[in-house]
Amino acid sequence: MRVVTWNLWWRFGPWERRRQAILAVLRDLRPDVVGLQEVWACGGENLAEWLADELGLYWTWAASEAPEWWQRRLGDSTVDLGNAVLSRWPVVDRAVVRLPKPDGEDDGRLALYTRLDAPGHPVPFFTTHLTSLAHASAVRCEQVRVLAGFVADHRGGTAFPPVVTGDFNAWPDSDEIRLFGGYKTAPAVPGQVFLDAWEYADPGTPAATWAAANPYIKPGNPDVRIDYIHVGPPGPDGLGHVHSVHRAGDGPVDSVWPSDHAAVVADLAPPSYGGPARGRRDL
Repeated sequence: MRVVTWNLWWRFGPWERRRQAILAVLRDLRPDVVGLQEVWACGGENLAEWLADELGLYWTWAASEAPEWWQRRLGDSTVDLGNAVLSRWPVVDRAVVRLPKPDGEDDGRLALYTRLDAPGHPVPFFTTHLTSLAHASAVRCEQVRVLAGFVADHRGGTAFPPVVTGDFNAWPDSDEIRLFGGYKTAPAVPGQVFLDAWEYADPGTPAATWAAANPYIKPGNPDVRIDYIHVGPPGPDGLGHVHSVHRAGDGPVDSVWPSDHAAVVADLAPPSYGGPARGRRDL
């Protein structure tokens, strides 16, 4: 089962050309499930819906309830922001949770849960986007506590481990990532741990998902991995075990970089082997 997480940089920069580049990368990857952050909707058009239609996938999205901070940055109050899931299998359940906000202005962060009707074992799949303030590690810790509880509430009823994707805006050794993982410090939910899929990467594989080589990144920022695919411990017979992981979308497509983030791609032991995608539907 191929899983992708990707922050799509909302509607910043040359967004019309960028979305074609995003589509090209995803089409080449042929993912089964995609967690997306900074997805735009405007004038009846939704980027997730457009991608799903082009790729023949099911889709759902959750709009931020507080997009104003973003809209002021863009200078356009008509563009909405949210997280989305694209899936080879139907989305049979979904839920959304608001995450704690920093002091001051609400930046509208949330987590989206979907249950995917994969053959053999339903897949509990989540995507999220934590606050980006450099000094806000304590806020992100509170956010991952809420996220972990949200996962605990929705992970049951299947042997497939929960898959939690997203832009955590945090370095791998940060308090918030260790807290969410729960195996280097006490877990946010007692007994619940998650494995960082990148632990299975070849040590020489480029890891930074926010990198100075990307022209959308302001000079002076260090190369760092802030985008993650977290997977619960494998189920029976290794169900959901991480086979491999790598970056994608980490270079230009027809001279345009798709996003300011690289995508993370992980191949997991699948719930079952099934046929091709069966169309698309928004839930």
